[in-house]
Amino acid sequence: MNDIKLSVLDQSPIVNGYTPAQAVKETIRLAQAAERFGYQRYWLAEHHSIAALADPCPEILVARVAAATSTLRVGTGGVMLPYYSPLKVAEQFRMLEALYPGRIDLGIGRAPAGDQTTAIAMGEGRYPGAEHFPEQVQYLAAYLDDDLPADHPFAKVKAMPAGSTSPEIWLLGSSDYSGALASQLGLRFAFAHFISQQGGDEVMHEYKRRYQPSAREPAPRALLCVFVVCADSREEAERLAASAHLRRLNTDYGINSPIPTIAEAENHTYTDADRRRIEHHKRRVVLGTPGEVQARLLELAEAYDADELMVITVIGDYDMRLRSYELVAEAFGLCQPGASPAR
Repeated sequence: MNDIKLSVLDQSPIVNGYTPAQAVKETIRLAQAAERFGYQRYWLAEHHSIAALADPCPEILVARVAAATSTLRVGTGGVMLPYYSPLKVAEQFRMLEALYPGRIDLGIGRAPAGDQTTAIAMGEGRYPGAEHFPEQVQYLAAYLDDDLPADHPFAKVKAMPAGSTSPEIWLLGSSDYSGALASQLGLRFAFAHFISQQGGDEVMHEYKRRYQPSAREPAPRALLCVFVVCADSREEAERLAASAHLRRLNTDYGINSPIPTIAEAENHTYTDADRRRIEHHKRRVVLGTPGEVQARLLELAEAYDADELMVITVIGDYDMRLRSYELVAEAFGLCQPGASPAR
C-alpha cells in the first residue's frame, strides 16, 4: 500500500486579493511543481459563477497544463456532462489525446457545479437535469472509441481527430449513483471524500464487487480524492486550514466570495454555531504533519479499497498550498526534500 499512486485535484482557487488570471497562473505553477514532486495525475475541476474558483472550462486548461508539463497525466475532475453534447466532448478530448497521447484523463460528473440560477443559464433557460446521464456517458465512450453499432443511426459519425489511443474515462461521484453506473458500464470510478465521507467506503466496495468488465477496462480501478492540509507542524497545519474552514462556512451561508486569506481566518469572529459547523466539516479533512497525513491517507486507502489517492488542498496562501503538496510527496517517498521550484 505504501507505493500507492498519488495525484492532484486543482479547483484553481482565487485567494482574496488575487485576480482570477493570477489564480490560473498559480494552477500552472502548481502543476509544474506536482510533476517535479512525482505526482501521477493532475485534474482540473469545472465550476460556474463561483467567486472563489477560476475555472469554468477545464477542457481548455487541460491543454495549457499539458503543454507546461511533460510526463504528468492531465485531465478533468470533471466535465459536467449534462450541460454538453457527448459528441462535442468526445471531439475535444480526441483533440487533446492527439496533442498529448497517453496523458489525457476524462473525468465526468453530473453535478451543476454552481447555483441553480447559473445552471439554468447554462441550460439556456432550462435546468439541465441528469436524467439522461447514463445514456450520455455511453455515447461519449462510443464516440471516443469509434464503437457505435453498425446499424446505429449515428454509426457514420466520427469524433475527430481519430487515433489509436483514447483518454481514460473516470466517472466521478460523492454518492452511490456514479459508482453503480461505473460498475455497470465497466469504467473507472473516483469518489469525492472531500465532498462527502458518509458511506463512501461502502460505495467503493460495491463498485468493485459489482464491476462488469468492459473492452475498455477489464478490471475495476478506484480512486479516492481527499482534502489535505500538510505542514511541518500540526499547529501550522491547523493555522493554514482555518482559511479552508472559513471558506466552507461562507459557502454554507451563501456568501459568494474569494478564498479567505490566513490572516482573515485568524481575525474572523466565530459564533458557537459557526464552530459547530466547522467541526462538522473537519471530518472530511486530513490535517497534520507529513507523518500524520501519510498514516491517515493510507488508512483511508485501505478502508475504501482505493487503488489511487488524489489530494486537494485549498487554503488562503498559494505558496503554502504548494508546500503542502510537496510535504505529502516527500512523506510518500515520491521526491526528496528541496524539490520545490522557485516562485
